[in-house]
Amino acid sequence: MTNRKLRMGMVGGGSDAFIGAIHRCAAFMDNQIELVCGCFSVNPDISMSSGRSYYLPEDRIYKTYQEMFEHEVTLPEGERMDFVTIVTPNKWHFEPAMMALERGFHVVVDKPMTFSLEEAKLLQQKVEETGLILALTHVYTGYPAVKEAKDRVAKGEFGKLRRVFVEYTQGWLSERIELQGGNNAGWRTDPKRSGKAGAVGDIGTHAWHLSEYITGLKVTEMCADLKAFAPGRPIDDDGAAFLKYEKGVTGVLTCTQIAAGEENNIRIRVYGEKGGLEWRQEEPNSLYLKWIDKPKEIIRMGNNGYIGDIAKYNTRTPGGHPEGFIESFANIYRNFATTLRTVKNGEKPTGKMLDFPNVYEGVRGMQFIETMVEAGYNDKQKWQKWIE
Repeated sequence: MTNRKLRMGMVGGGSDAFIGAIHRCAAFMDNQIELVCGCFSVNPDISMSSGRSYYLPEDRIYKTYQEMFEHEVTLPEGERMDFVTIVTPNKWHFEPAMMALERGFHVVVDKPMTFSLEEAKLLQQKVEETGLILALTHVYTGYPAVKEAKDRVAKGEFGKLRRVFVEYTQGWLSERIELQGGNNAGWRTDPKRSGKAGAVGDIGTHAWHLSEYITGLKVTEMCADLKAFAPGRPIDDDGAAFLKYEKGVTGVLTCTQIAAGEENNIRIRVYGEKGGLEWRQEEPNSLYLKWIDKPKEIIRMGNNGYIGDIAKYNTRTPGGHPEGFIESFANIYRNFATTLRTVKNGEKPTGKMLDFPNVYEGVRGMQFIETMVEAGYNDKQKWQKWIE
């Protein structure tokens, strides 16, 4: 591979989109990636106008993603895109991801990875068959403090783990704003576009993934309850679960979008025999360490001597300058890009490079959704084994 930027295509993320601009800012942050093409909306006019506003040539702005893949694959290797980023409602994750993999393009896709568990397993099979790379944007694992937390747990600083509390509380769906239009609530509360889970699929997956990422343990069983509080809403806006992890660790997960007044308050606490930790996304640069035999510590992020190598590798700013949501997305894109570049050069990626969510975590995310729904609406069965 020549010394050049990686070329990115996009499906979704047009001028009318919610998250597309954040993906582009994150992808471009480390100067490793450039946008070369895209189908930015199901509306061809919006796709074309968006592409022009991104200063793309007319022949690289596509009216459908099918057209994009069919044309890009015919271009010389020195011109065609290297990978595609998919930022669409859940129902339209699988088909463009599969089309990309079938044509030799690597993939970055928003979570949850697919609309159903069956689709997720098909993507896994295709990734294994092709050897291509798929990254999943579970953004909260990109924060330096989260990586520091994971590192300290792995080193055994808290002793044998016992208990996990993880929650993601929002209040923006306290009322049925999806009926008003002009917001992102429409598809998120529509089972035909979001899948069988609402709050569980949208934010519960983030809470579950954060807990497995930090502890290094997998959930094996759960006892759950799901509910739609907003009258007439056809899909859950609130959920909770008791969790059983590997090695005898237990946990509690809460995800809700009807906690009036809350914004994006994802929070995790992990406790072991010797102490525990706490992190909140709304105060992202602080990691709280709690000990059984000494006062609580606050570890502040930034390029300083108090954090480990993996946190430093994912830190861009001096202490006191908070690293936030876009930088966390950027860490996923940077790690994906360095992995892809290394593979293209015929070399082996390091562990630091490979530190991004992949297709296997995407499948587990869909298993989490399926298991939560199965357990959450089953009044007769207390515990639900993890759906494989």
